[in-house]
Parts: sequence; C-alpha cells; structure tokens
Amino acid sequence: MAYAMTMEKHLTIGKLAELADVSANAVRFYEREGLMQVPAKTDSGYRLYDPQAVQRLRFIKQAQLCGFTLAEIQTLLKLRDEASSCCNDVRNKVIEKKLELEARIKAMKAMSKALDALIAECHNGDRPTEDCTILAALAEPGKPQPPAPLKGPAR
Repeated sequence: MAYAMTMEKHLTIGKLAELADVSANAVRFYEREGLMQVPAKTDSGYRLYDPQAVQRLRFIKQAQLCGFTLAEIQTLLKLRDEASSCCNDVRNKVIEKKLELEARIKAMKAMSKALDALIAECHNGDRPTEDCTILAALAEPGKPQPPAPLKGPAR
C-alpha cells in the first residue's frame, strides 16, 4: 500500500515525459545538463519524480521556444529559485535575449539580401561552372557583402 501511495504522488520518467510532452531521453539530457534534478532510485530501482518536475520541464521547453539556450535557461531557473531575485532581474535577461535575436535577424536579412544579389546576377543557366557568375562573385573580394559579425550582448 505504501508503494501505491508513493506512485500516486511521484512519477516515473515515462509518465513525467508523457505529461511534459518530451521523451524520456530529453529528461535524461536535461538531468545531465543540470536543468533537472536526478532523483534517487527507489528500492525497486525506479527514479520517481515530484509532480513539480512536469512544470520545470514545461518551463524549459517554453524557454527554448523563445530562443533561450540551455545555459540561459539555467540562469532563469536560478533566478526563479533565488529568494534575492526579482522580476526586473528576469526582465533584463529577456530584454537581453530579445536584443540578441533582433541582431541575429538583422544579420540574416543581410545574408538573404546578399543571396538575392547573387541569384539576380546569375543568367548562365546550363553553362559550365567555370562560367558561373555566382561562383565568380563568391571568389571576388568584397562581393557579396557579408553582414557584420554578430557581437554578443554586453554582460
């Protein structure tokens, strides 16, 4: 009876993964990365997770969808768990991420524009590659113009 009580309050890795809509391998990966705590094994060899683990996994997934790296998610989780942290600490991290994403988008738009220019220059169709204007332009210094290298946000 005590085992049944424990099972109702705790989740196996399979049930946890199902409830959080991830794979058991993802749970193990997050454990290795330090994002999830690894529970001790029971006498029968199972690792049983608290129901709060579902929320933590959902948090990790949502943060990833917003573009946060695992290291950044670790920081957000620490901020959440630290009593001395406040919403402004979290807000600043989110603003930092947004600015980083905007810089990446700007760089990608510049790359796309450079590719558009290469495509527009190509009129050789079935000619051999030694006559390819795209390959020639890529070999030419300063053409196409690559975007400026991305700089990480100031820390």
